[in-house]
Amino acid sequence: MGGEESTPARTPSPPKKEFDKEWRETSWSKGERDRMVDELRSFKLSDPDVGQLRCLLYGPVGAGKSSFINSVNNVFQNRTTSGALVASTSGTSFTMTYDTHYIQGRSGEKRLPFAFNDVMGLETQKNGLHPDDIINALKGHLPEGYEFNPFHPLSDQKKEFIQNPSLSDKTHCLVSIVSADKISRMQKDVIDKMKNVRAEASRLKIPQVLVMTMPDMACDVVNKDVKRIFYSKAIKEKMQICSNELGLPMNCILPVKNYHEEGMLDNDMDILILNAMTQIMNFANDYLWNLQQHAIQK
Repeated sequence: MGGEESTPARTPSPPKKEFDKEWRETSWSKGERDRMVDELRSFKLSDPDVGQLRCLLYGPVGAGKSSFINSVNNVFQNRTTSGALVASTSGTSFTMTYDTHYIQGRSGEKRLPFAFNDVMGLETQKNGLHPDDIINALKGHLPEGYEFNPFHPLSDQKKEFIQNPSLSDKTHCLVSIVSADKISRMQKDVIDKMKNVRAEASRLKIPQVLVMTMPDMACDVVNKDVKRIFYSKAIKEKMQICSNELGLPMNCILPVKNYHEEGMLDNDMDILILNAMTQIMNFANDYLWNLQQHAIQK
């Protein structure tokens, strides 16, 4: 007497890696890329005397600070560049001095109206950049070419300390750089250092954003197609971790895939870089405008 045939257990389908709808609307057209490039080339500063909007990049060692500068430069030069030197391995910081990186305009044009300062990477305990030197940079006290010392930040007693910085010397937007594939494993004391710098920038009313690099290392969907980045559940989750750990709102977290091994420029990578730069420039320019209004009221 045969028993009833048992129905084979149904294998549960794997969870979906993507949302049905893009959670941050983005135009990926070549026309949109070119429009953003043109707008940033001809960007009008709230205070023309400043010359350039100064963006200070900081974050853990190996997060992609120098690579982000080079990636922005690539977009505007329409070719691969290497103005900010990048280490091939990321155990310790490769950036040892405080340098300003300008973006060259088209042939015959002056440089573009924004510049970057890249600082030594943050590390655990007393290694890497001393947070007080990031605060010195925010306030415009660090001279060009200043050599970082992890144990001794620049003191106001030193002759190279800029005692009365101009508005041009000061930071107009603080940009945290964090890699998507490492945010979950960031050491608590590195996070605490970043939060302390953010608190000082907030006290100075300096606007802040976070550029989240290496999304392709954190999500295979993005690794296959950058345009799927705002469908990806993994990327939204990583951005939420950045927001929770460092206290920035989600709309101030900007995922970007830096140029690294690509020999040719890529329209989709450019769109992410240009979206980030547009927000950084607008925030920095708003800061200048607010300073002007306070000066007028006085």
